[in-house]
Amino acid sequence: MEQRKAGKKTSRKTGKASVRPSQSGRSAFSKKKKTKKDRVRERNFHVFLFLAGFFVVLCISGFFLYRGYRERQQQEWQRVVSEQESESGAEQWQAEGAPYIDVQLLTPNEYSRPQIPIEQIKYIAIHYTANPGAGAMDNRNYFENLATTHETKVSSHFVVGLNGEVVQCIPTSEMSYATNERNVDTLSIECCHVDETGAFNEMTYDSVVKLTAWLCTRFGLTEENVIRHYDVTGKNCPKYYVENPEAWEQMKADIAAQIQEDYILQENL
Repeated sequence: MEQRKAGKKTSRKTGKASVRPSQSGRSAFSKKKKTKKDRVRERNFHVFLFLAGFFVVLCISGFFLYRGYRERQQQEWQRVVSEQESESGAEQWQAEGAPYIDVQLLTPNEYSRPQIPIEQIKYIAIHYTANPGAGAMDNRNYFENLATTHETKVSSHFVVGLNGEVVQCIPTSEMSYATNERNVDTLSIECCHVDETGAFNEMTYDSVVKLTAWLCTRFGLTEENVIRHYDVTGKNCPKYYVENPEAWEQMKADIAAQIQEDYILQENL
């Protein structure tokens, strides 16, 4: 009887012996044992992932905290200004030096009263309506109707009429669409005029000076913070006071004098 050699198996078909795998042999696909260097590299990678994730969470948290802080600041600013405007009223404003102000706020809408907060008032801009003969309420109503017509985006905080009347269209805590890139920090005053020259008549002029001076005392500004639309964009507005620079300088001088009078008036209240 033929003996078989240990560790070998004979194929019945070929008669050839095949080598039997050793039971103690290691698989060719067995995992390579990690070295100390590999373990350090893996640990450092995990630490990096943790720190990167922590940094992302920190940035996101910081963003939302800052946004919440800014929103609270804006709400507080609006609250303070709104309280001032509602508690004092036209009679108190007149006692402080302002002309009578008829508060006729526009309905909130994206075309003339977007209700975007003004964070800080730095300037007061003087405009002319470029609509000879139209009064303060005519211009105020034009702004109001933009919510329906969608014709353009334009408005003003105040409109001074041909008889010196002053209509307030937008709270001083909100932005108007009047002075382009300066909308964010500027109060705007539209002024009515009789003819194409754009010159203000005496009643309009006096009210503009008084209104502007009073706003300056209210927000800690001087006549140097009073600008024309022209000074922002180069637009010929207010026309007469662009084409006649000496008239503009005289208006600023009159505003400066009125500011001093208002401060004296307010000290004695």
